[in-house]
Amino acid sequence: MSSKIALLQANPVVGDIAGNANLIAKLAKQAAKEGASFAVTTELAISGYPPRDLLLQTDFVEECHNVASSLNTEIPVLVGTPVPPTSSRSLPGNGVVRAGDSVREVTRKQLLPTYDVFDEARYFEADERPGIARTIAGLDIGVTICEDAWQHCGATPNDYDSDPIAQIVEWGRQGVVLDATVNLSASPYHANKSETRIAVARSAAASLNHPFLLANQVGGNDDLLFDGRSIIAWPDGTAVVAPAWSQGVMITDLSNPNGCLWLGDGNVTILSPGEELNEDEDDLLNAIITGLSDYCKKSGISKIVLGLSGGIDSALAACIASAAVGPENVTGISMPSRHSSQHSIDDAKATADALGINFSMQPISDLHTATDSALSDVLKGGHPVAGENLQARLRGLIVMAHANANGAMAIATGNKSELGQGYCTLYGDMAGGYAPLGDLYKMEVYSLARQFNQRLGKEAVTESTLTKPPSAELAPDQKDEDSLPPYPVLDEILRLHIEDGLDATQITAKGHEAVTVKEVLTRLAKNEHKRWQMPPAPRVSKRAFGQGWRQPLAAKHDWRQ
Repeated sequence: MSSKIALLQANPVVGDIAGNANLIAKLAKQAAKEGASFAVTTELAISGYPPRDLLLQTDFVEECHNVASSLNTEIPVLVGTPVPPTSSRSLPGNGVVRAGDSVREVTRKQLLPTYDVFDEARYFEADERPGIARTIAGLDIGVTICEDAWQHCGATPNDYDSDPIAQIVEWGRQGVVLDATVNLSASPYHANKSETRIAVARSAAASLNHPFLLANQVGGNDDLLFDGRSIIAWPDGTAVVAPAWSQGVMITDLSNPNGCLWLGDGNVTILSPGEELNEDEDDLLNAIITGLSDYCKKSGISKIVLGLSGGIDSALAACIASAAVGPENVTGISMPSRHSSQHSIDDAKATADALGINFSMQPISDLHTATDSALSDVLKGGHPVAGENLQARLRGLIVMAHANANGAMAIATGNKSELGQGYCTLYGDMAGGYAPLGDLYKMEVYSLARQFNQRLGKEAVTESTLTKPPSAELAPDQKDEDSLPPYPVLDEILRLHIEDGLDATQITAKGHEAVTVKEVLTRLAKNEHKRWQMPPAPRVSKRAFGQGWRQPLAAKHDWRQ
């Protein structure tokens, strides 16, 4: 009897129940053709993850459950799906249904994360124990769901009352012998997270003393990214990791740790005990491209428009867009004003030519003069920023006009450093449906621009763009460092506060000037209202603006001192 198990590393579309079911059946068919005895999907594969408030609709949960239960597959499949509440529960469960043979519910998720981007206690009621799929293709399999495995390794900030992996270990002491334990996962990506996920799998396998198989979702859904990298871990610490950013099927033979087959782009990585996974140097670039690409595909968007200023941010955003939807579907618009330098105009055109995207030039000098004149009484004696912002808003007007007229989506080009300091204009350069660079610090933007040039084999981002002092060019001889610290300093202060949770005193103790730290954190707090209005951005850091950053607007707490 075959002991081959398939992990279906799928890229579902949230809410597309029928489409996701067809995808699962298609991948399971590939697995069956290669001799797999049964297959395992990712967490909530039928609904797509995260379904958010769709879960508050009773008919949605019931349809997911019904479709999962009626899946017609060539081999049994453990399917992740929302399941309706039982008579004793008020909320649905994040569950697993055994489909394809003796259809029944196997288990519901025990540990419901409520930290970072998660809010699962809003939607689900927790189970009290992990599940067992008995005699599924002749094997007895423990079944857990995502967070259920993280408590055992100490890799979660939540302190739960139970440990599902420890519970399965205890079952073993009581004579319940399992051939393997599987984990249906939708573990969101951020840089360097794969090592933690591998540690979780290795810890579980070592304690269980049998193979631990984790099927992880791949692709982008709104602001969350999922890198795949499904894992098979063995008790001795050997681990097999599926490729990142690729949909496919990973099949393992429980009797042979090295006998792993991958059906999809790329190759598996076999790690010996203690060996770490070296993430590809292009991993962050692939993540950003995947985020924009999937956002467009899953939203029915085929065309992108952006302002192309000749600066580093718009240049990289154009590169990302061309890779995500194809250069023929991208339009870059140069909108020089009286303050724009010739080299910026030239750099914008050079980027468009190198990428092969559509290019349009529409100077705003006349519009700017007319608007200045019309609003002269309003602007006279007012804050100079009000006048500067007219240019950004005129550009936003033009970009949105092009987008609306052509059935395209405008993208905002701001980065995390600038968004963190309010160095952006509401209804101007912040206008757009998606912000591909919104979780990249400024110096990461420079790094990814150079990487993209290397990948493309030519300078899409010109050397001039990479080396000239950053400037919004909204005033004569303006430079970003006129009002901001140097970006390497700014990036580090923001990272220490946003991602590491350090306050001003702690950041100063790491060698940063106290005055600079206070200025940066003050600007961060004062500009929260802008971030509430920013478009979604792909989350690539430990803590991104958006779901993982929930700051109040009207507040007096002064944590900056």
